[in-house]
Amino acid sequence: MSEPILLVEDDASVRSTIVTFLEMEGFGVEAVSNTRDALNRLGNREYPLVISDIYVDERTGLDILMAARKKDPNCPVILMSARGSMETVMAATRNGAFDYLAKPFELDTLLASVKRAITPQDEDDAELEPEELPETEMIGSTPAMVEIYKIVSQVAPTDATVVIEGETGTGKELVARMIHRFSNRATQPFVAVDCNAIPAALLESELFGAMRGAFTGADRDRVGVFEAANKGTVFLDEIGDIDAAFQAKLLRFLQEREIRPVGSPREKKVDVRVVLATNRDMQKLVEDGKFRDDLWHRLNVVRVRLPPLRERRSDIPLLTQYFLSKYNGRYNRDVKLTESGLKALKDFTWQGNVRQLQHLIERLTILTPNGRIDGEAVQDAIDAMEPGGAAGETLAETEADQIRRVLAATGGNKSRAAAILGIERKTLYRKLERMKL
Repeated sequence: MSEPILLVEDDASVRSTIVTFLEMEGFGVEAVSNTRDALNRLGNREYPLVISDIYVDERTGLDILMAARKKDPNCPVILMSARGSMETVMAATRNGAFDYLAKPFELDTLLASVKRAITPQDEDDAELEPEELPETEMIGSTPAMVEIYKIVSQVAPTDATVVIEGETGTGKELVARMIHRFSNRATQPFVAVDCNAIPAALLESELFGAMRGAFTGADRDRVGVFEAANKGTVFLDEIGDIDAAFQAKLLRFLQEREIRPVGSPREKKVDVRVVLATNRDMQKLVEDGKFRDDLWHRLNVVRVRLPPLRERRSDIPLLTQYFLSKYNGRYNRDVKLTESGLKALKDFTWQGNVRQLQHLIERLTILTPNGRIDGEAVQDAIDAMEPGGAAGETLAETEADQIRRVLAATGGNKSRAAAILGIERKTLYRKLERMKL
């Protein structure tokens, strides 16, 4: 390449490493350490490629991005950040960034992105209109999470069917809500349905609706989820658990976009986007004959895999501080996290993933003595929340006060209290009976 690449990076060691690497690969590089110099250079000439960190000084890589594309709408810009978030990735995408790399990254990853950027592309690379982005609960800066942000930002404006895969507690519904929020349907309804929680015999009427007299107890016409969410988004959770009979009806709906309420002689057209989620291995279900092959092919348009928390341990400090701030505010507390407490959180295996971490931090915020979450407090809370752990054996003797405090904090919400305490709701009811509450 005869024309040099412009690199904007305030960290001297990172800047030197990237310059040396790219020059060894045959690229010329002009490197600057601040946005003022970068914007001056972009004002004087065009560059075939710009690489910039997001957080540089009082200006950001987003300013560099917009300046580069104002000078040359076809200029590819690669942004980098060690603090990637849903907001920054969405802003980068909407302003036309070519790529977004989460630090730390392999130099070969940067090289591959650079080579893609300078190779003529056939895809439409039109600049998107910038807009103010709302805050989200999508927390995480690991490369795996940034890849999810990128997929969401690309697929959200379309009407493509999306399948979100991940273990229980990884945040599948949260991703579905983000897809809806950043879509063209954002002002229309978002309706979530847990397919596993609805008996197979009732799932059809729940989704498609039912006419009066269609079955015992149907004393009035009932609007189904798809019709209620017309023009919006329907999120079907745990699709791997729906039975074969309903799979055929779901396939027909996805093909025709028509519903027939139970007991109705005619179909109705509806316009909804469908986002689905599962914690099952769908390909294995198909191979075992438990899920229709043709339905899976119809659903399998865009797939998003959410990593379990144990694969993104470096996000635990961010998640912990987010939940701690949230529950300190909710319960009017000022609980602090210590180094030993954070280490204990990072060392745990988190079989329940982010949801388990959230419940644990909520519990610790309410119950931690002296307002300090240290390693011992974390371990005690983990032991209490683990199946067969301390909670099942000692609540009746030593945790009656904790139950009272949690119930008071949750305004008497027993479902929420049970989740915080790490026990089943029916178990909490039994303990409340013994406590005569």
